[in-house]
Order: sequence, then C-alpha cells, then structure tokens
Amino acid sequence: MKGRLSILMGLAALALLAGCQPNGVRPDGGGRDNTGDLGAPIRRASPGDVYVQLGTAYLEQGRIDEAFKNARKAVLVDPKLAAGHTLLGVLNQRLGQWEEAGRHYRRAVELAPHDPYALNALGSFLCARGRPGEADGYFRRALQNPLYPTPWIALHNAASCEERNGQPELAEKDYRAALRANPRFAPALLNMAKLSFQQHNYLSARAYLERYAAVAPQTAESLWLGVRTEKRLGDLDQMASYAMQLRSRFPDSEEAKQLEALKP
Repeated sequence: MKGRLSILMGLAALALLAGCQPNGVRPDGGGRDNTGDLGAPIRRASPGDVYVQLGTAYLEQGRIDEAFKNARKAVLVDPKLAAGHTLLGVLNQRLGQWEEAGRHYRRAVELAPHDPYALNALGSFLCARGRPGEADGYFRRALQNPLYPTPWIALHNAASCEERNGQPELAEKDYRAALRANPRFAPALLNMAKLSFQQHNYLSARAYLERYAAVAPQTAESLWLGVRTEKRLGDLDQMASYAMQLRSRFPDSEEAKQLEALKP
C-alpha cells in the first residue's frame, strides 16, 4: 500500500503542472460504489507498479525517454494498470501528442470508472482540448468520492477551466472551495490574487499574495502581480520591494521586461 501511495503522490505532483492529476488504482478498476478503489480495504499489487514509480521519477528529472520506457513496460506487464495509462497520458500530453494522450486517459477511466484521480486527469485533458463542459462533468464525478484525499486539486482544475472559458464567477467559487479544503494550496491562492486584481479588489489581491508568499517561493508572475497591486494601493515602498526581487531573481523574464516600462 505504501508503494502505491508513493506512486500516486509522485504522479499527482507532476500532473498538476499539466493541469491534471493521475490515478493509482487497482488494475481491475476497483469497487462498484462511488468511492471506487479508495474505498476498498484490500488492493493487490501489480507487477507494473515499479515501472510506474520509475517512470514518474524519470519524468520529475526531465528524462522523458526513460519515463516513456518505464511507462510502456508498466502497461505491457499489466495492460489493466490504470496508473500506467495515466502516466502515458501525461507523457504524451507533455509532448503534444494529444490523440495518444486522450486514448490513455480514457483507458484509465475505463479501468477505474469511480476513481477520482483518473476522472480528474481526463477532465483536465478535455479542458486543455477546449471542451470545458465535458471536462466539468469529470471534475464533479471526482469530487463525489468522499474518500478523495486531495479534492482541492479537482476544484482548482475545475476553476482554472472555468476561468479559461470566460466564467470568472464560477471560477472564484471553485477556487474558494479549494482553499476551504486546503487553505495553504499555493496555486489557488495565486489565482485568487489574480482574480481579485482583475476585479479591482486590490486589498484582497494583497492578502492572497501575502498568503501565497507564506507557503510557496515567489515567481516572476507573483512578483509582477505584487508590483501592480501595490502600485494601485499606493504603497511605493512595497512596490519597490517586489520590483527589486523581480529584477534580481528573474532578470530575463517577460515580467522583468514589463517592469521597465511601468511608470512609477
């Protein structure tokens, strides 16, 4: 069980970068109730698990060829291993091989129809393909599982999809829900800061940026947002602090270039 959990967590960290989260389910697809495999007390090990774990580690290191080799081995030794198909989906999506990615994501859901990780992964893929309505259905199905250990991931992905589809009110609702589930979830904090800024609620944007800085390293994006937020609030000292960090830490970024054009 510990090995399976490490596979799931490792893939989850990778998949969030691609807008999805993978599964770590039993090869036979799990139980018949809405909790799926997460509700099953016993899970049999798969000979493909070790290859998924290796493939995930290689992907984290940026060694795509080795990651592919191990992902293919995983589904070769166990064609019903949903986690193997999800890893292949992540890899193919990373390389822009959309048809293959979709095939593997859908296969993972076929094998694990109630598992929230598989559902979330497919939802994120569909959103990236410009099918937000269909994507949202998979996010909601993932959230129906009361044992889903990281529901804020699906809520954040749903919100990102809604925001991309021009629905900021729905996005804000789901970002807030994600933060109720995990108040320290950095991606949702940063996105709420951006939404607040767009809505001209600069004090709220400042508060979310402060919360973000408390749990995650600053990025060029967050620092640039901080510069603009403090400019709107009239705090020139804090604006200068953000600007100094942006110049020193990300001198070649697009945000640093925009900074030079910003009038004080």
